[in-house]
Amino acid sequence: MSALPKPRLTASQYLSIERRAQYKSEFFDGEMFAMAGASFKHNEIKDALIAALRAIFKAGRCRTLSSDQRVLVDRTGLYTYPDIVILCGPGEFDPIDAETLTNPSVIIEVLSPSTEKYDRGQKFRNYQQIASLQEYVLVAQDEPVIDRYIRQPDGAWGLISFVGLTETLAFISIAASVPLADIYAGVDFPDATP
Repeated sequence: MSALPKPRLTASQYLSIERRAQYKSEFFDGEMFAMAGASFKHNEIKDALIAALRAIFKAGRCRTLSSDQRVLVDRTGLYTYPDIVILCGPGEFDPIDAETLTNPSVIIEVLSPSTEKYDRGQKFRNYQQIASLQEYVLVAQDEPVIDRYIRQPDGAWGLISFVGLTETLAFISIAASVPLADIYAGVDFPDATP
């Protein structure tokens, strides 16, 4: 006996379910994927970075949006909830859902053991298809390390890593810099092993 194929959802069906759901789900290729809750450390880091960026952007054209902001990658059909979205200028939205953003300038993900491979791999490949996206930032939570990918003029993505609490995360596409000591303030790291 063979398993019956799982029915595929349309984007409209997903959005209808998502509006009523008690938890968030990503959507890709006709399937919904429940998102796991974040750890205390994950939230500490995310909230510290949002607070620092909001203070920088308070009078400018850019703003931060947290993990409740759904983003659509038009070219691939991925609906997802990045940890932090930076939007510079007016928002553009999904034609079938006026709450789903399609033009982030920067996306930031705080890595966790269960999502790191996805965030660095398939999710990043999807994000690369967003024409407005200029920077993709991955923030470790088990050590003070941040990887910043920058879209190059030829479409390739260049990587710069910021390692250690004395470093400062400097964005290129927006006027913002945040010391890693501020991002990781109060965060305990596991003992380093030789």
